[in-house]
Amino acid sequence: MILPVKTASGGYDIALARGALSHLGDYLPHAGRALIVTDDGVPAEYAHAAAAVCENSAIVTLPQGEATKNLDSHRMLLARMLELGFTRADRVIAVGGGVMGDLAGFAAAVYMRGIDFYNLPTTLLSQVDSSIGGKVAVDMQGVKNVVGAFYPPKKVIIDPDALNTLPSRQIAAGLAESIKMAATSNAGLFALIEQSDNLNRDLDAILEGSLKIKRDVVEQDPTEKGLRKVLNFGHTIGHAIESAMDGRWLHGECFAAGMLPMCAPAARERLERVLQKYSLPTHADVPADRLIAYMQHDKKAVDGGVTAVCVNEIGSFFFRKMTCSELAERMRA
Repeated sequence: MILPVKTASGGYDIALARGALSHLGDYLPHAGRALIVTDDGVPAEYAHAAAAVCENSAIVTLPQGEATKNLDSHRMLLARMLELGFTRADRVIAVGGGVMGDLAGFAAAVYMRGIDFYNLPTTLLSQVDSSIGGKVAVDMQGVKNVVGAFYPPKKVIIDPDALNTLPSRQIAAGLAESIKMAATSNAGLFALIEQSDNLNRDLDAILEGSLKIKRDVVEQDPTEKGLRKVLNFGHTIGHAIESAMDGRWLHGECFAAGMLPMCAPAARERLERVLQKYSLPTHADVPADRLIAYMQHDKKAVDGGVTAVCVNEIGSFFFRKMTCSELAERMRA
């Protein structure tokens, strides 16, 4: 399936196909140089498959995990491109999860004021969410994604077969993104996830449904001035939990716990059952003062408050201005 995404600069395609990583020559340009950025948790053959397509390439393998997504790693990638003599005709290819996409994409965004960026997401979370929409960033001083840009890729290549190597915890954390989008925007997709008795069988339909939601939102609001804030459902509290957990919880686990306080009772009951079904956390034991401190540094916070995403009924949402203290109080409720 090819899903086009319209942007102010013209747009890009999302290619969703099983076996795509074995046929990257059908999706990536052959000419020019490429810096392929991956981590040591990704099967090495994926990066080597991308390298085999490009006539001149270099692979950089970084340590797995959120701790890698920092300015030092970003600077290292820029220095590597400069050392190799990269020009605006060359490109960066991310192979891995959301950390690799964010970091490599941000390097592509600022090198010579922008060179081509291709994203090959290999985790469920990155396939359904972070690889789409052009957000690229690094963390700084414990604050997630505080230094970054909006920089759309040239193409996103999604191979669901890459998920076969992932542990069940990673799959569940990625599925949290689909649950998030379904809870706010598509009751039918939520029901599919809720009722599924065979996730492997239903995964392609869940991927396609999630991608269409994300595509439709980012086309209408590419730089998060209004509607795109719906994609932050659970994330303001979730990012605070993630900072407090200091790497012990995965990203999807953190915002899963952050979604429930933003729901009306009936929606909360259904959502809680779904989270439990997929072994996702429904509560985080973090002191309110720590949550408030982290939320006040969230990039979405303005004058001590945020535009919160609330769900009264599965499949729909509304925005509400709330203070960080109010959000923390909801966590205690």
